[in-house]
Amino acid sequence: MSVQYQNGIVTPCRLEGKYAAIFVCWLLGNGCLFSWNSMLTIGDYYAVLYPDYHPSRILTLVYQPFALGTIAILTYYEAKINTRQRNLVGYTLFFISTLLVLVLDLATSGKGGLGTYIGICALSGAFGLADAHVQGGMVGDLSFMLPEFIQSFLAGLAASGAITSILRLITKAAFENSKDGFRKGAILFLAISTVFELVCVLLYAFVFPKLPIVKYFRAKAAAEGSKTVSADLAAGGIQTTGVEKDSEQTQRLSNKELLLQNIDYAIGLFMIYTLTLSIFPGFLSEDTGSHSLGSWYALVLIAMYNVWDLIGRYIPLIKGLKLRSRKGLLIGILARFLLIPAFYFTAKYGNQGWMIMLTSFLGLSNGYLTVCVLAEAPKGYKGPEQNALGNILVVFLLGGIFTGVTADWLWLIGKGW
Repeated sequence: MSVQYQNGIVTPCRLEGKYAAIFVCWLLGNGCLFSWNSMLTIGDYYAVLYPDYHPSRILTLVYQPFALGTIAILTYYEAKINTRQRNLVGYTLFFISTLLVLVLDLATSGKGGLGTYIGICALSGAFGLADAHVQGGMVGDLSFMLPEFIQSFLAGLAASGAITSILRLITKAAFENSKDGFRKGAILFLAISTVFELVCVLLYAFVFPKLPIVKYFRAKAAAEGSKTVSADLAAGGIQTTGVEKDSEQTQRLSNKELLLQNIDYAIGLFMIYTLTLSIFPGFLSEDTGSHSLGSWYALVLIAMYNVWDLIGRYIPLIKGLKLRSRKGLLIGILARFLLIPAFYFTAKYGNQGWMIMLTSFLGLSNGYLTVCVLAEAPKGYKGPEQNALGNILVVFLLGGIFTGVTADWLWLIGKGW
């Protein structure tokens, strides 16, 4: 495939592979969080093994500093980093870490203990490293392509949670009355996750870069001065060394200028995830009281959050329902903080129906606002600027997650821990 650009650009009348690319983006989004969501979803198993260590909170708290610190470094050097190597390192690390979680459980026969718990925490940190490589790399990469690609990737992130939650409900029902039922379900989960992460490595390495529409947008970004896409273009059979680049066309805004122009989007993402992670999953797993659903209650709440988060990420595809106003987005994001007193009083005085409804709205609003922000923010910029802005916004997203999981501990005040 040969591609020429303006000046001298020849744009194909029809870019092939759009729907294949959307599907692959969805699978890669799944792969970005499938392993981590699997670990969160088998939290009931870890709660039995490590009842004194608050695994649902500790594992998240360990994960986030690694993710946030790594993404900050990668974003600072974003313009010089080989995106292909970055994403392949991330997906490969997801595969190896998930395999090691499975091996650790098999090697210890599911007996638990402090040493095993420390090992799981270390692997949780490895998941954080992998997430920083993949999420920032993919969001940046897709930001200079079609909005449908980034929406599909973000929907995949949510789908990973919904799929793992549904699978967990099925495995819990299947193994509930059998010996070591918790452990059998957890092992099945981890085995599925390991295989799926390997599939994602192969998809990104050999399928995604060869799709015609993906090659077109990456070559366009290269012509606009991007140095991060060369390896992916080479994997797709395109050499960029002979492309002449206009010095004016290749000039780009600095990261500081991009941040200042999009500070409302950045702070908005930070606030979305600060609120969400201050409630999910820790509060929903430990602080919602006892109800008729018994041990199923926390699983149902987490499943409802994940399913509605997924639904929320598809709503912006309906043009009339997509929120484009920057002021409107900020108002919606701030209004979500009313959920904090709503959850507090519902946990104290309400029944499980109200809690399920609130959890569903938490997920719906999280998914909807995330897609609206990340799909709108890159518009109007050149390819290298869109890539950089995507990375910057993911830094604030992960910063919000870290703040949220830290704030989640405030729910334990007055409970003797």
